[in-house]
Amino acid sequence: MFNKNIKLVLAVATLALAVWQFTENEIGNGIMFILLAGIFVLLYFKNEIIIMAFLRLRKQDFPGAQKWLAKISNPEAALTTKQQGYYNYLQGLMVSQTNVSDAEKYLKKAVKLGLSMDTDLAMAKLQLAGIAMTKNRKREAQVLIKEAKTLDKRNMMGDQIKMMEQNMKRAANQPNQQFGGRASRRARQR
Repeated sequence: MFNKNIKLVLAVATLALAVWQFTENEIGNGIMFILLAGIFVLLYFKNEIIIMAFLRLRKQDFPGAQKWLAKISNPEAALTTKQQGYYNYLQGLMVSQTNVSDAEKYLKKAVKLGLSMDTDLAMAKLQLAGIAMTKNRKREAQVLIKEAKTLDKRNMMGDQIKMMEQNMKRAANQPNQQFGGRASRRARQR
């Protein structure tokens, strides 16, 4: 993986080489160098390591995705802002299976940095809502679910949102067990 600045330098250099080939009447070589410069520009905006991690994640291969993400040693220097958002988004999705606090940290950073697709942003907010529910922060969870609903314009996550809302209603209907059940013991004594 090249640094984002090296990719830009390579794109400019191959574009200059293409112009030189055109001036030498080597049209085929010039076209090839323009296409090569286009690849470098594409890889500047779409990081190849993150793409490979997404492909691994689609196959439910969490260790494989983690190996790909581990190849990015310094995300702040190597990635653009949106790519850093996706890096943190992927880290949050993978860590959510084991460590909820770290997942919340990664997902909040991903939302702050921004994600280019609304469905990805809605998924991150829905994950954050689930984490907030597990930590008994119901108001925050409600706000995040509402934001996820507005971001999910194509209703791709409608079932997950409905399930999350049902879980919120169930949690609201259950007696508060926060203080070790003292309230329920007092009610039984009366």
